[in-house]
Amino acid sequence: MNVTENQNGSALRGRVRAVVHGVAYGDALGAPVEKLSAAQIRERYGRVTSLRTKWHRDGQSEAARQGRVRGNGIVTDDTAMTLALMRIYQRELRHLDAWDMGNGMVREITWERYWVPELQREAPLIERLFYPEKWIFQRHQLSGCDPRQGGVGNMVNCGAAMYIAPIGIVNAGDPTAAYDEAINFAMGHQQSYGLEAAGVLAAAIAQAFIPGTTVEDIVRVAHDHAHDGTRDAIAAIADAAENLRRKGADADEVTAEFQSCIAPFSAMGDDLVHKPEKAGRASHAYQPSRLFSIEELPLALGFCITTGGNFKKAVEDGINSGRDTDSIGVMAGSILGALHGETIIDAEDAALLDSANKMNLKHLSDQFTQAVIQIHSKDMARAEQTAMTRRRLNEQTQKAAE
Repeated sequence: MNVTENQNGSALRGRVRAVVHGVAYGDALGAPVEKLSAAQIRERYGRVTSLRTKWHRDGQSEAARQGRVRGNGIVTDDTAMTLALMRIYQRELRHLDAWDMGNGMVREITWERYWVPELQREAPLIERLFYPEKWIFQRHQLSGCDPRQGGVGNMVNCGAAMYIAPIGIVNAGDPTAAYDEAINFAMGHQQSYGLEAAGVLAAAIAQAFIPGTTVEDIVRVAHDHAHDGTRDAIAAIADAAENLRRKGADADEVTAEFQSCIAPFSAMGDDLVHKPEKAGRASHAYQPSRLFSIEELPLALGFCITTGGNFKKAVEDGINSGRDTDSIGVMAGSILGALHGETIIDAEDAALLDSANKMNLKHLSDQFTQAVIQIHSKDMARAEQTAMTRRRLNEQTQKAAE
Protein backbone atom coordinates (compact mmCIF):
# COMPACT_ATOMS: atom_id res chain seq x y z
CA MET A 1 0.00 0.00 0.00
CA ASN A 2 1.37 3.42 -0.98
CA VAL A 3 1.47 5.66 2.07
CA THR A 4 4.08 8.11 0.82
CA GLU A 5 1.33 10.53 -0.15
CA ASN A 6 -2.06 11.17 1.41
CA GLN A 7 -5.25 12.57 -0.05
CA ASN A 8 -3.91 16.14 -0.23
CA GLY A 9 -0.49 15.13 -1.51
CA SER A 10 1.63 15.70 1.59
CA ALA A 11 4.72 13.50 1.67
CA LEU A 12 5.57 10.92 4.31
CA ARG A 13 8.21 13.25 5.71
CA GLY A 14 5.67 16.00 6.29
CA ARG A 15 3.22 13.66 7.93
CA VAL A 16 5.87 12.32 10.30
CA ARG A 17 6.68 15.91 11.21
CA ALA A 18 2.98 16.45 11.90
CA VAL A 19 2.70 13.41 14.19
CA VAL A 20 5.74 14.45 16.22
CA HIS A 21 4.50 18.04 16.34
CA GLY A 22 1.06 16.78 17.38
CA VAL A 23 2.62 14.85 20.27
CA ALA A 24 4.66 17.84 21.47
CA TYR A 25 1.85 20.35 20.98
CA GLY A 26 -0.75 18.27 22.80
CA ASP A 27 1.74 17.56 25.57
CA ALA A 28 2.83 21.18 26.07
CA LEU A 29 -0.71 22.56 25.84
CA GLY A 30 -2.03 20.08 28.40
CA ALA A 31 0.93 20.08 30.80
CA PRO A 32 0.12 23.31 32.69
CA VAL A 33 -3.33 22.04 33.67
CA GLU A 34 -2.61 18.33 34.18
CA LYS A 35 -4.50 16.85 37.17
CA LEU A 36 -7.00 19.72 37.31
CA SER A 37 -10.66 18.92 36.74
CA ALA A 38 -12.59 20.55 33.91
CA ALA A 39 -14.31 22.79 36.48
CA GLN A 40 -10.98 23.85 37.98
CA ILE A 41 -9.60 24.69 34.54
CA ARG A 42 -12.67 26.81 33.74
CA GLU A 43 -12.44 28.61 37.06
CA ARG A 44 -8.73 29.35 36.79
CA TYR A 45 -8.17 29.82 33.05
CA GLY A 46 -11.53 30.07 31.36
CA ARG A 47 -10.30 28.01 28.43
CA VAL A 48 -6.72 27.06 27.58
CA THR A 49 -5.95 27.71 23.91
CA SER A 50 -2.33 28.86 23.93
CA LEU A 51 1.03 27.24 24.58
CA ARG A 52 1.89 30.41 26.49
CA THR A 53 -0.04 29.25 29.54
CA LYS A 54 1.21 29.50 33.11
CA TRP A 55 1.45 26.24 35.09
CA HIS A 56 -1.18 26.01 37.80
CA ARG A 57 1.56 25.11 40.31
CA ASP A 58 3.71 28.16 39.60
CA GLY A 59 4.27 30.00 42.87
CA GLN A 60 4.59 26.80 44.90
CA SER A 61 7.91 25.97 46.51
CA GLU A 62 10.54 24.11 44.51
CA ALA A 63 10.05 21.11 46.79
CA ALA A 64 6.29 21.12 46.15
CA ARG A 65 6.97 21.31 42.41
CA GLN A 66 9.59 18.52 42.69
CA GLY A 67 12.05 20.87 41.07
CA ARG A 68 10.05 21.03 37.86
CA VAL A 69 8.88 23.83 35.60
CA ARG A 70 6.04 23.77 33.09
CA GLY A 71 4.08 26.10 30.88
CA ASN A 72 4.99 28.34 27.94
CA GLY A 73 5.64 25.42 25.60
CA ILE A 74 7.53 23.03 27.89
CA VAL A 75 6.88 19.35 27.18
CA THR A 76 6.82 16.43 29.61
CA ASP A 77 7.75 12.75 29.62
CA ASP A 78 5.13 11.99 26.95
CA THR A 79 7.26 13.75 24.34
CA ALA A 80 10.60 12.70 25.84
CA MET A 81 9.72 9.02 25.66
CA THR A 82 8.29 9.39 22.15
CA LEU A 83 11.64 10.78 21.04
CA ALA A 84 13.42 7.96 22.88
CA LEU A 85 11.42 5.37 20.94
CA MET A 86 12.28 7.16 17.69
CA ARG A 87 15.97 6.92 18.56
CA ILE A 88 15.68 3.18 19.20
CA TYR A 89 14.26 2.71 15.69
CA GLN A 90 17.03 4.84 14.24
CA ARG A 91 19.66 2.63 15.84
CA GLU A 92 18.04 -0.73 15.08
CA LEU A 93 16.50 -0.01 11.64
CA ARG A 94 14.00 -2.86 12.11
CA HIS A 95 10.75 -3.72 13.86
CA LEU A 96 10.88 -3.92 17.65
CA ASP A 97 9.75 -6.29 20.39
CA ALA A 98 9.93 -6.62 24.18
CA TRP A 99 13.69 -7.25 24.11
CA ASP A 100 14.09 -3.74 22.71
CA MET A 101 12.14 -2.41 25.67
CA GLY A 102 14.48 -4.30 27.99
CA ASN A 103 17.58 -3.12 26.18
CA GLY A 104 16.92 0.00 24.13
CA MET A 105 14.41 1.76 26.36
CA VAL A 106 16.30 0.93 29.56
CA ARG A 107 19.40 2.52 28.03
CA GLU A 108 17.41 5.53 26.82
CA ILE A 109 15.78 6.36 30.13
CA THR A 110 18.58 5.36 32.49
CA TRP A 111 22.01 5.51 30.93
CA GLU A 112 21.76 8.33 28.39
CA ARG A 113 21.63 12.01 29.30
CA TYR A 114 19.45 14.48 27.42
CA TRP A 115 18.07 17.93 28.10
CA VAL A 116 14.99 17.43 30.30
CA PRO A 117 12.87 20.58 29.87
CA GLU A 118 10.93 20.22 33.11
CA LEU A 119 14.17 19.92 35.08
CA GLN A 120 15.96 22.60 33.03
CA ARG A 121 19.15 20.53 32.89
CA GLU A 122 20.72 17.51 31.25
CA ALA A 123 19.86 14.36 33.16
CA PRO A 124 18.86 10.72 32.73
CA LEU A 125 15.17 10.77 31.84
CA ILE A 126 14.40 8.39 34.71
CA GLU A 127 14.91 11.31 37.12
CA ARG A 128 11.74 12.81 35.67
CA LEU A 129 9.62 9.70 35.07
CA PHE A 130 6.59 8.63 37.10
CA TYR A 131 6.80 5.29 38.90
CA PRO A 132 5.03 3.20 36.20
CA GLU A 133 7.70 4.30 33.70
CA LYS A 134 10.55 3.76 36.17
CA TRP A 135 9.18 0.22 36.32
CA ILE A 136 10.92 -0.41 32.97
CA PHE A 137 14.33 -0.08 34.64
CA GLN A 138 13.29 -1.93 37.78
CA ARG A 139 11.91 -4.93 35.91
CA HIS A 140 14.42 -5.30 33.10
CA GLN A 141 17.69 -4.33 34.72
CA LEU A 142 17.17 -4.81 38.45
CA SER A 143 14.91 -7.88 38.25
CA GLY A 144 16.22 -9.31 34.97
CA CYS A 145 12.77 -10.52 33.98
CA ASP A 146 11.78 -12.26 30.76
CA PRO A 147 11.28 -9.15 28.58
CA ARG A 148 7.79 -10.30 27.60
CA GLN A 149 6.81 -10.21 31.28
CA GLY A 150 8.20 -6.75 31.99
CA GLY A 151 4.78 -5.16 32.35
CA VAL A 152 3.47 -7.73 34.82
CA GLY A 153 2.76 -6.15 38.19
CA ASN A 154 2.97 -2.57 36.98
CA MET A 155 0.37 0.05 37.78
CA VAL A 156 -2.01 0.02 34.80
CA ASN A 157 -2.11 3.43 33.16
CA CYS A 158 -1.65 5.20 29.82
CA GLY A 159 2.15 5.27 30.18
CA ALA A 160 2.86 3.02 27.18
CA ALA A 161 0.20 4.53 24.92
CA MET A 162 1.48 8.06 25.49
CA TYR A 163 4.72 7.41 23.55
CA ILE A 164 3.64 4.68 21.11
CA ALA A 165 3.05 6.92 18.06
CA PRO A 166 6.35 5.98 16.33
CA ILE A 167 5.16 2.37 16.04
CA GLY A 168 2.10 3.59 14.15
CA ILE A 169 4.40 5.51 11.80
CA VAL A 170 6.75 2.57 11.19
CA ASN A 171 3.69 0.47 10.29
CA ALA A 172 1.96 3.23 8.32
CA GLY A 173 -0.89 1.80 6.28
CA ASP A 174 -1.05 -1.51 8.18
CA PRO A 175 -3.07 -1.12 11.39
CA THR A 176 -2.90 -4.81 12.28
CA ALA A 177 0.90 -4.87 12.05
CA ALA A 178 1.01 -1.67 14.13
CA TYR A 179 -1.22 -3.19 16.81
CA ASP A 180 0.86 -6.39 16.94
CA GLU A 181 4.20 -4.59 17.13
CA ALA A 182 2.97 -2.17 19.79
CA ILE A 183 1.75 -5.06 21.92
CA ASN A 184 5.00 -6.99 21.39
CA PHE A 185 7.09 -3.98 22.38
CA ALA A 186 4.96 -2.44 25.14
CA MET A 187 4.38 -5.73 26.98
CA GLY A 188 7.82 -5.02 28.38
CA HIS A 189 6.33 -1.98 30.15
CA GLN A 190 2.58 -2.31 30.62
CA GLN A 191 -0.13 -4.91 31.15
CA SER A 192 -3.90 -5.35 30.85
CA TYR A 193 -5.86 -2.41 29.42
CA GLY A 194 -2.79 -0.16 29.63
CA LEU A 195 -1.06 -2.46 27.14
CA GLU A 196 -4.21 -2.75 25.04
CA ALA A 197 -4.41 1.01 24.63
CA ALA A 198 -0.88 1.13 23.25
CA GLY A 199 -1.77 -1.39 20.55
CA VAL A 200 -5.01 0.34 19.64
CA LEU A 201 -3.47 3.82 19.39
CA ALA A 202 -0.68 2.50 17.16
CA ALA A 203 -3.31 0.91 14.91
CA ALA A 204 -5.26 4.18 14.74
CA ILE A 205 -2.17 6.14 13.71
CA ALA A 206 -1.21 3.53 11.08
CA GLN A 207 -4.73 3.79 9.65
CA ALA A 208 -4.52 7.58 9.52
CA PHE A 209 -1.70 7.30 6.96
CA ILE A 210 -3.88 5.48 4.40
CA PRO A 211 -4.94 7.80 1.54
CA GLY A 212 -8.58 8.84 1.77
CA THR A 213 -8.97 7.83 5.41
CA THR A 214 -11.57 9.66 7.50
CA VAL A 215 -11.91 10.15 11.24
CA GLU A 216 -14.74 7.62 11.14
CA ASP A 217 -12.40 5.06 9.51
CA ILE A 218 -9.79 5.63 12.22
CA VAL A 219 -12.29 5.17 15.04
CA ARG A 220 -13.72 2.05 13.39
CA VAL A 221 -10.24 0.52 13.05
CA ALA A 222 -9.43 1.41 16.66
CA HIS A 223 -12.65 -0.22 17.83
CA ASP A 224 -12.20 -3.33 15.71
CA HIS A 225 -8.66 -3.94 16.95
CA ALA A 226 -9.53 -3.33 20.59
CA HIS A 227 -10.58 -5.99 23.08
CA ASP A 228 -12.62 -6.20 26.27
CA GLY A 229 -13.23 -2.94 28.17
CA THR A 230 -11.18 -0.86 25.73
CA ARG A 231 -13.42 -1.92 22.85
CA ASP A 232 -16.58 -1.23 24.85
CA ALA A 233 -15.31 2.16 26.03
CA ILE A 234 -14.46 3.25 22.48
CA ALA A 235 -17.92 2.17 21.31
CA ALA A 236 -19.66 4.09 24.10
CA ILE A 237 -17.67 7.28 23.52
CA ALA A 238 -17.98 7.05 19.73
CA ASP A 239 -21.77 6.69 19.91
CA ALA A 240 -22.04 9.62 22.30
CA ALA A 241 -19.68 11.71 20.17
CA GLU A 242 -21.73 11.21 17.01
CA ASN A 243 -24.89 12.30 18.81
CA LEU A 244 -23.17 15.32 20.33
CA ARG A 245 -21.71 16.34 16.96
CA ARG A 246 -25.08 16.14 15.25
CA LYS A 247 -26.74 18.32 17.89
CA GLY A 248 -23.88 20.85 17.88
CA ALA A 249 -23.10 20.47 21.58
CA ASP A 250 -20.58 22.89 23.08
CA ALA A 251 -17.27 21.76 24.61
CA ASP A 252 -18.53 21.76 28.19
CA GLU A 253 -21.52 19.60 27.30
CA VAL A 254 -19.23 17.21 25.40
CA THR A 255 -16.90 16.92 28.38
CA ALA A 256 -19.74 16.20 30.80
CA GLU A 257 -21.23 13.54 28.53
CA PHE A 258 -17.87 11.91 27.81
CA GLN A 259 -16.95 11.67 31.48
CA SER A 260 -20.31 10.10 32.21
CA CYS A 261 -19.76 7.57 29.41
CA ILE A 262 -16.24 6.66 30.49
CA ALA A 263 -17.09 6.24 34.19
CA PRO A 264 -18.05 2.52 33.94
CA PHE A 265 -14.66 1.79 32.36
CA SER A 266 -12.36 4.09 34.35
CA ALA A 267 -12.42 4.87 38.05
CA MET A 268 -9.84 7.64 37.66
CA GLY A 269 -12.20 10.48 38.57
CA ASP A 270 -11.10 14.06 39.21
CA ASP A 271 -8.76 13.39 42.16
CA LEU A 272 -5.47 12.39 40.51
CA VAL A 273 -3.13 13.70 43.21
CA HIS A 274 -1.20 11.05 45.14
CA LYS A 275 -1.11 12.14 48.78
CA PRO A 276 -0.61 10.73 52.30
CA GLU A 277 -4.31 10.11 52.80
CA LYS A 278 -4.16 7.51 50.01
CA ALA A 279 -1.28 5.53 51.58
CA GLY A 280 -1.92 1.79 51.57
CA ARG A 281 -5.11 2.14 49.52
CA ALA A 282 -4.29 1.13 45.95
CA SER A 283 -7.09 2.30 43.67
CA HIS A 284 -8.74 -0.40 41.58
CA ALA A 285 -8.57 2.19 38.80
CA TYR A 286 -4.97 1.10 38.19
CA GLN A 287 -5.28 -2.66 38.60
CA PRO A 288 -5.58 -5.25 35.79
CA SER A 289 -9.08 -5.85 34.52
CA ARG A 290 -10.83 -7.32 31.49
CA LEU A 291 -13.60 -4.76 31.97
CA PHE A 292 -11.69 -1.47 32.28
CA SER A 293 -10.08 0.94 29.83
CA ILE A 294 -7.71 3.83 30.23
CA GLU A 295 -9.85 6.89 29.61
CA GLU A 296 -7.39 9.01 27.62
CA LEU A 297 -7.60 7.08 24.33
CA PRO A 298 -11.40 6.75 24.04
CA LEU A 299 -11.73 10.44 25.00
CA ALA A 300 -9.15 11.50 22.41
CA LEU A 301 -11.02 9.56 19.72
CA GLY A 302 -14.26 11.14 20.88
CA PHE A 303 -12.88 14.66 20.57
CA CYS A 304 -11.63 13.80 17.07
CA ILE A 305 -15.25 12.95 16.19
CA THR A 306 -17.02 15.89 17.83
CA THR A 307 -14.65 18.43 16.22
CA GLY A 308 -14.89 16.85 12.78
CA GLY A 309 -11.18 16.09 12.85
CA ASN A 310 -10.13 19.69 13.45
CA PHE A 311 -6.61 19.39 14.91
CA LYS A 312 -6.44 22.44 17.16
CA LYS A 313 -10.02 22.23 18.39
CA ALA A 314 -9.77 18.51 19.17
CA VAL A 315 -6.58 19.01 21.17
CA GLU A 316 -7.96 22.08 22.95
CA ASP A 317 -11.27 20.39 23.81
CA GLY A 318 -9.34 17.36 25.03
CA ILE A 319 -7.03 19.22 27.39
CA ASN A 320 -9.81 21.46 28.69
CA SER A 321 -11.75 18.35 29.71
CA GLY A 322 -9.31 17.98 32.63
CA ARG A 323 -7.59 15.11 34.42
CA ASP A 324 -4.74 13.57 32.37
CA THR A 325 -4.76 16.52 30.03
CA ASP A 326 -1.35 16.20 28.40
CA SER A 327 -1.83 12.56 27.41
CA ILE A 328 -5.29 13.23 25.95
CA GLY A 329 -3.72 16.05 23.95
CA VAL A 330 -0.86 13.81 22.80
CA MET A 331 -3.22 11.11 21.55
CA ALA A 332 -5.59 13.43 19.70
CA GLY A 333 -2.65 15.42 18.32
CA SER A 334 -0.76 12.38 17.02
CA ILE A 335 -3.83 10.85 15.34
CA LEU A 336 -4.86 14.06 13.59
CA GLY A 337 -1.26 14.95 12.75
CA ALA A 338 -1.00 11.63 10.91
CA LEU A 339 -4.31 12.28 9.17
CA HIS A 340 -3.75 15.86 8.01
CA GLY A 341 0.01 16.21 7.65
CA GLU A 342 2.03 19.41 7.85
CA THR A 343 -1.00 21.65 7.44
CA ILE A 344 -1.61 21.31 11.19
CA ILE A 345 1.76 22.80 12.14
CA ASP A 346 1.56 26.45 13.17
CA ALA A 347 4.94 28.14 12.60
CA GLU A 348 4.76 30.21 15.79
CA ASP A 349 3.84 27.20 17.93
CA ALA A 350 6.58 25.10 16.34
CA ALA A 351 9.18 27.81 17.04
CA LEU A 352 8.09 28.07 20.68
CA LEU A 353 8.22 24.29 21.16
CA ASP A 354 11.74 24.22 19.78
CA SER A 355 13.03 27.15 21.82
CA ALA A 356 11.32 26.19 25.09
CA ASN A 357 12.64 22.62 24.94
CA LYS A 358 16.04 23.15 23.27
CA MET A 359 15.20 20.83 20.39
CA ASN A 360 14.54 20.94 16.66
CA LEU A 361 11.43 18.85 16.13
CA LYS A 362 11.59 19.15 12.35
CA HIS A 363 15.15 17.84 12.26
CA LEU A 364 14.39 15.04 14.73
CA SER A 365 11.34 14.04 12.69
CA ASP A 366 13.29 13.99 9.44
CA GLN A 367 16.01 11.82 10.96
CA PHE A 368 13.33 9.38 12.08
CA THR A 369 11.71 9.44 8.63
CA GLN A 370 14.94 8.18 7.08
CA ALA A 371 14.88 5.22 9.45
CA VAL A 372 11.22 4.58 8.62
CA ILE A 373 11.97 4.55 4.89
CA GLN A 374 14.72 1.98 5.39
CA ILE A 375 12.43 -0.23 7.47
CA HIS A 376 9.68 0.07 4.84
CA SER A 377 12.16 -0.93 2.12
CA LYS A 378 13.13 -4.05 4.06
CA ASP A 379 9.44 -4.85 4.58
CA MET A 380 8.72 -4.62 0.86
CA ALA A 381 11.71 -6.80 -0.05
CA ARG A 382 10.65 -9.39 2.51
CA ALA A 383 7.06 -9.33 1.23
CA GLU A 384 8.25 -9.86 -2.34
CA GLN A 385 10.42 -12.78 -1.26
CA THR A 386 7.56 -14.33 0.70
CA ALA A 387 5.18 -13.93 -2.26
CA MET A 388 7.71 -15.59 -4.57
CA THR A 389 8.19 -18.49 -2.17
CA ARG A 390 4.46 -19.04 -1.87
CA ARG A 391 3.98 -18.93 -5.63
CA ARG A 392 6.62 -21.64 -6.04
CA LEU A 393 5.07 -23.76 -3.31
CA ASN A 394 1.64 -23.44 -4.93
CA GLU A 395 3.08 -24.34 -8.34
CA GLN A 396 4.80 -27.40 -6.89
CA THR A 397 1.58 -28.46 -5.18
CA GLN A 398 -0.39 -28.13 -8.42
CA LYS A 399 2.18 -30.16 -10.36
CA ALA A 400 2.17 -32.86 -7.71
CA ALA A 401 -1.61 -33.02 -7.90
CA GLU A 402 -1.45 -33.54 -11.65
